Amino acid sequence: MQKIISLIFKFFRKILRLVINQIEMICCNIQFYLHNVEHKDFSTNGLPFISVAIGGRCFIDEGFKMNNNLKGNPIGRPQPCIFFVDRAAILLIGKNVGISATAIVTHHSISIGDNVKIGGGVCIYDSDFHSLDPKARVNSELDRQSQNKLPVFIEDNVFIGAHSTVLKGVTIGKNSIVGACSVVVKNIPANEIWAGNPARFIRKLND
Repeated sequence: MQKIISLIFKFFRKILRLVINQIEMICCNIQFYLHNVEHKDFSTNGLPFISVAIGGRCFIDEGFKMNNNLKGNPIGRPQPCIFFVDRAAILLIGKNVGISATAIVTHHSISIGDNVKIGGGVCIYDSDFHSLDPKARVNSELDRQSQNKLPVFIEDNVFIGAHSTVLKGVTIGKNSIVGACSVVVKNIPANEIWAGNPARFIRKLND
């Protein structure tokens, strides 16, 4: 009897999920439209947080997939994806990119190539957010003007493990892998595995 009830429950849950997913797709399209996000076809579980300032640009290419809630990717970080694009900043996302509970915050520029997989809870920042000068941090406007900003480039076929952080001025080369919970503070060449805090070279992919 328990197995029968469980099967019935799972059947109706699947139907409900299909209905909810269609509603989420409609709402997400509306969000993209209202925030001037240029995009092609995509799929989503849940709804992201989106903020694109006037003068900022966000472009998402075809085949984009994102998980914004627990049912999409139950790995312990059930937060929505975050897309924050500041004034005059640029966020470019290539073809067939997948993200889960990811925060992408750009004050300058972040470029993500094709076929990139970004694990749950990853954060990508292209600025320090605050000045390194303690005197400047006292004044909010001066603090904002004095922050260090450098572009981030994530090239094709990169895989970034869950809960990692990628900081300003970093380029991650083609095919490279970043281990879970890493903090990337310097460039990673193509075809290498890096991990740790700060992330360090582990081995070549061909080894």
